[in-house]
Amino acid sequence: MHDARAKVRAAETGASVGSVIEEALRAHLLRSVATGAASLAALPTISTGGTRPGIDLDDMSAVYEVLDEGRPVDALR
Repeated sequence: MHDARAKVRAAETGASVGSVIEEALRAHLLRSVATGAASLAALPTISTGGTRPGIDLDDMSAVYEVLDEGRPVDALR
């Protein structure tokens, strides 16, 4: 049903169906933001004092090893 209305609107305005859908989506998103409907829910956080000693967050290999309970990344493949 919505597809038919988009086609009618496109024919009336001389626009493509895709551009009509994009315009409708933009309008919907702008309305959602203006009414606050797009606000994010608060997420729970847990504070445990930071990362484990010796974990370099710039070294993703080390981070993955910790996340995978110490098993080397290659063993998980």
